[in-house]
Amino acid sequence: MITTVLFALFERELDTLKQEISAYEQDELLWKSLDGIQNPGGNLCLHLTGNLQHFIGATLGDTGYIRNRDAEFKLKNIQRIKLLEEIDNTRRIVTDTLEQVSRKELDSNYPIMVFEEPMTTEFFLVYLLRHLSYHIGQINYHRR
Repeated sequence: MITTVLFALFERELDTLKQEISAYEQDELLWKSLDGIQNPGGNLCLHLTGNLQHFIGATLGDTGYIRNRDAEFKLKNIQRIKLLEEIDNTRRIVTDTLEQVSRKELDSNYPIMVFEEPMTTEFFLVYLLRHLSYHIGQINYHRR
């Protein structure tokens, strides 16, 4: 049951991310630093797709993805079309992986220690969804 809910919510949030990135009036604005906003929308998009591909795709789905977290915040001026392609790729990876996750895996501890104490895979997936939503809100604020 929770997998179905997570599946639907991740899809919805990734669609929202795609809409937010598409809504920037110019590609250059994706990378513009603004007073009081540390990370522009383009970097937050890279961060979100890298985060999900690492923690869901590579860790749970064994995709082989290797994350470069520093690059998520340092790269600039990537074309919007490339960001949108990366969102679509991330959505496919998240969808494919969640389709394979069993109830037993959800109830088990997440395979790697992310925080200071163990947590179930189900808990961490809900956390990742919250993290995604939070940063989409930041992108929306940056864009406006």
